[in-house]
Amino acid sequence: MSFLKNIFVIFLISVTLILTIACNKENDYGASSESDEELNLDYSVHPVEESLKWITNENEPVVASPKAKKGGTFTTYTMTFPLTFRTVGPDSNNYTRSYFLDNQLSLLGYHSDTEKILPELATHWAYGKDGRTMYFKLNPDARWSDGMPVTADDYIFTLEFMRSKYIQDPWYNDYYSKEIEKVTKHGDYLISVTATKKIPDLWLTVAISPTPRHFYKKMNKNYVSEYNWAIVPNTGPYILKEFSKGKYLLFERKKDWWAKDLRYFKNRFNVDYVKINVIRDQNVAFEHFRKGLIDSFDATRSEIWYDKGSGDIFDKGYVNKVVFYNKARRNTTGLYLNLDKDIFKDKNLRYALAHAINFDKINSQLLRNEAVRLNTFYEGYGAYTNPKIRAREFSISKVEKYMKSSGWARGTDGIWQKDGQRFSVTLTYGRELLTPRVVIMQEEAKKAGIELNLELLDASTSYKKIMEKKHDIAYMAWSTSFRPSPWQSFHSDNAHKTQTNNVNNLDDKEMDRLIKLYRDSTNEKERIKLIHQVQQKLYDSGAWIPLDTLPFFRSFYWRWLQFPDVPGFKDTTEIFESPFSGGYFWIDEDIKKETLDAMQSGKTFKPEVKVIDKYR
Repeated sequence: MSFLKNIFVIFLISVTLILTIACNKENDYGASSESDEELNLDYSVHPVEESLKWITNENEPVVASPKAKKGGTFTTYTMTFPLTFRTVGPDSNNYTRSYFLDNQLSLLGYHSDTEKILPELATHWAYGKDGRTMYFKLNPDARWSDGMPVTADDYIFTLEFMRSKYIQDPWYNDYYSKEIEKVTKHGDYLISVTATKKIPDLWLTVAISPTPRHFYKKMNKNYVSEYNWAIVPNTGPYILKEFSKGKYLLFERKKDWWAKDLRYFKNRFNVDYVKINVIRDQNVAFEHFRKGLIDSFDATRSEIWYDKGSGDIFDKGYVNKVVFYNKARRNTTGLYLNLDKDIFKDKNLRYALAHAINFDKINSQLLRNEAVRLNTFYEGYGAYTNPKIRAREFSISKVEKYMKSSGWARGTDGIWQKDGQRFSVTLTYGRELLTPRVVIMQEEAKKAGIELNLELLDASTSYKKIMEKKHDIAYMAWSTSFRPSPWQSFHSDNAHKTQTNNVNNLDDKEMDRLIKLYRDSTNEKERIKLIHQVQQKLYDSGAWIPLDTLPFFRSFYWRWLQFPDVPGFKDTTEIFESPFSGGYFWIDEDIKKETLDAMQSGKTFKPEVKVIDKYR
């Protein structure tokens, strides 16, 4: 949850390891289910057989302001309604997934600036002598949103669910089988979690989230359909109150939330309701914002900041602006080539396409040279980032070199041809905002002899096509994790099958070997060396073409939204857009009334542009 980040953060569009469901012998619908024995589970109580040194941490600096006020409704938007409320399984990695993930806590969190471990659902923790086990004292006050206590059984139940074939999610099946050996119950509020091997940052692997056993009771083969729209009990500050498919989601703050007075949660998550309207066109959404029907608007992209950030609401001071410089791990924005397509089986053609992408022209003509190009898939990870890799530059001469070396020649229309086939591929993307960029890509690629056909789909359709591996080229990004997690994106276990993150269908035995060594290594220096080699191997494959990133985020917001002087940390990437993640802002109803009255009377305020450069 921003500086209390959930332990596992993996993508989209992202894949944070948060849990929801469970399994047993026979379900409520009469379908067969897996047994505890099959899943190697044990719910009995075991004694602690070693002396432990318990640790907690109540000493890290906090950001939340004591001036924060509770109340009000924060209204935002999404471009697509989720295909499911599930956070695992088919179609779960959707654009609204974080709204559910951010309302589930883990055993531990961490402080984004100091990177020290913080308590979440566990009050104290200790390390076992074997180097693979951590012990956790559970907070006895922790409650699910239906009022039931969070107990040791809910953590064992997490293994039951995550290892189940019924969730239809190989990533979680693999992780919870190969990375976590067992969860042991030492009492209702005392557990240990054991990894399969010694690893650096052990807590990142074993500080898992619970799953409400009392809610699911038994797992069955109909899980995907039966729980598609279930509102699952959670442990976080908000719960989904109501929804209308295709129209909106409404979350309600828990007034008696069990953690509201704890040090790292106090004065956060202040609005009573968060309403997320479905508005499928970004320009329409901005008009809603201009009318005050949406409270804030992401203006990080120069097309919005410069082209839309003017007019009466700005000039008269009704809407303010904020710029926040950060040092966050960067999302993996780029072009993802589907290597199962015949035309991309030749590596030379993948290299040629990379050299046909004119990033500098996009940056200068559209992005006002504010963007920085990514070089590697794991940018911003400190020592884990390979500093030697540089993105392939735009070069028609290099395109020609690679194409000719594979026996291609320019046709009468200037497009490369061979054996009756033209170098013509489709670029799929899911946001209208990207159209000016892909048009430049198309024009520049044509100069290099490559025909890019542009396919704009709505966000859900685009995502579904990509996850079904039906694309030629996908313009997209995955979000980041605390440490690089290459298995999900590049291991052949996830190639040539739908609903996995290996959307490149990269299938390389040497890459598999490096990834296995990286996952199995217990030495940090060795792990860094291996992840550098993984990045080099990806670069050599030409399967991913990196694009832009920005060292800041920007927002427009109505002046009734208030926040601390520095409303985040070095890796903060938004203030308002994910209200369950940071939750440091609040609505001042007096200022809101003052602003709405002023708009009627013609009164104006001094325009404000806040620049927060603590982490610049």
